[in-house]
Amino acid sequence: MIHFAAITWTFNPEIFNTEIFGFEFAPRWYGLCFAMAYLIGYFIAERMWKFEKLPTDKLDSLLIALVLGGILGARLGHVFFYEWDEYKNNLLEILYINHGGLASHGGLIGVMLALWLWTRTKYGKGTPLLWIMDRIAVPTALAAMFIRLGNLFNHEIVGIQTDVPWAFKFMLYEDHLPRHPVQLYEALSYLGIFILLYFLYFKKHLYLKKGALSGVFLTALFSARFVIEFFKENQIDLEDSMALNMGHWLSIPAVMLGLYFIFRKTKTSQADTSQKKST
Repeated sequence: MIHFAAITWTFNPEIFNTEIFGFEFAPRWYGLCFAMAYLIGYFIAERMWKFEKLPTDKLDSLLIALVLGGILGARLGHVFFYEWDEYKNNLLEILYINHGGLASHGGLIGVMLALWLWTRTKYGKGTPLLWIMDRIAVPTALAAMFIRLGNLFNHEIVGIQTDVPWAFKFMLYEDHLPRHPVQLYEALSYLGIFILLYFLYFKKHLYLKKGALSGVFLTALFSARFVIEFFKENQIDLEDSMALNMGHWLSIPAVMLGLYFIFRKTKTSQADTSQKKST
């Protein structure tokens, strides 16, 4: 293969590196992106609650549930979907998230489980799961964009080799070959999905049709993910012998669930929103 000019990506994953009381302190851009995803998502959710004239006093508890569910789900998703053979004999390693290894499909499952549990606490009791999922879908799409940018800063989840003029050479990856910047492909896709959901929420009031926003989110985001997976390097050796990789297989049920939410018969009514005034 003839290698054409490419963008040489030398970005340092660490914001800075210093020693404090004898311990290394090296915050990473990935962690900052992760924090920004939740922080900006919180302010978007707050604007949505005010738009519907809902009290915002329980958003703090909702944020905590989402952070815990997202991180734990993403970590366990990576462990069980991708590298269980590596972790099953060293279970303590699962706790070392700083060593890397988070899976977005696991994060989705973790978030949904966290939302379900939240609706059963004193903070969210009585809130229908699908009702809260519709509203969380909007900021979650933007959060996914930030997380993929974090992957770009980390030189991880790289694309297959290519000679396209916008190819990246990831200098901290195992080779310096020009590759598809799939992190950017996903980040831009998720940004577009966020803009779409934001428009459907504030301009088209799609939140009045229960499940519709969740359906658009799941269908659009995981359809994009399914297509982009064809441009990614496989993350585990097992995928080399698979017709579709793990990302493909995990995206299919998410898309199917999204389509179900979009096309199922349901009433469009303000009543559902009105009854949540106390949420």
